Amino acid sequence: MDNQSICQHYRQELAVESSPAIATLKTLIEYLKRDESTTASGLRDNVRSAIELLKNTESRTEVESVAEIYFRFITLKASEYDEFRELKSELSRRSDLFLKKMMECRKKVAKNGHPFISDGCTILIHGCSRAVNCTLAEAKKANKRFTVYVTESAPDMSGKIMVEWLKENGIMSTLIIDSAVAYIMERVDIVLVGAEGVAESGGIINKIGTYSVAICAKSMNKPFYALAESFKFIRLYPLNQSDIPDRLKWKTNTDFADHPLVDYTPPSYITLLLTDLGTLTTAAVSDQLMQLYL
Repeated sequence: MDNQSICQHYRQELAVESSPAIATLKTLIEYLKRDESTTASGLRDNVRSAIELLKNTESRTEVESVAEIYFRFITLKASEYDEFRELKSELSRRSDLFLKKMMECRKKVAKNGHPFISDGCTILIHGCSRAVNCTLAEAKKANKRFTVYVTESAPDMSGKIMVEWLKENGIMSTLIIDSAVAYIMERVDIVLVGAEGVAESGGIINKIGTYSVAICAKSMNKPFYALAESFKFIRLYPLNQSDIPDRLKWKTNTDFADHPLVDYTPPSYITLLLTDLGTLTTAAVSDQLMQLYL
């Protein structure tokens, strides 16, 4: 696959999956199957080049995290086979299993997350998160009643998409302007947000405004839960907003090119991380990252 084919395949997968991380993984797996390398080192170099291309094509934290985890996965197996053909066959087989596991992550997040939603509670959501959507759908299946407020999530107004997703699951919600967060927080029992990436510190990189919501929740003693799939765990350790790499913060060729679209919420503002690996404290993330990358 040449560079144009890689980008085209990614866009096709993204249109189907609507998930940059899954689209990235599927593209890399397809690249692996089509690659014409004859050595393990050649394959490794080619896949690394494909990863860098995808990272430049879609500057999102989850694209980088899933790509790096997958790259670590294939390089770990390279030394176990003398015959390259056998290695290539095994990597393709294990890649399909890896993808299947990743596709199940969101369901596991929902299974682990919905017990934190009590009957009759009021929930505030910021941003547009499939993990949060699935978790609320799971809670509804358990016949729990709850009230949902969704921030409009400027500048791209992705909160409107979240409202539509919830509506498709039979969950009615109220869209509020971002500046009303402090006003509405008095009525809220819990805050649920997704994450574009989970840093080594246990903090999250997510839609701009997440940090502001977390500060408000902390000041009013409201639980703040971040829901994230394990393939979004990334080896970054930001200490403040300026530590977020520019490649993840700024999106070129959009109407918001001059506006940072993500911010960093430190671990001290996060009550728990609800993941497919289970319910994690922020301090446990570094251990999980070691298992994913080592």
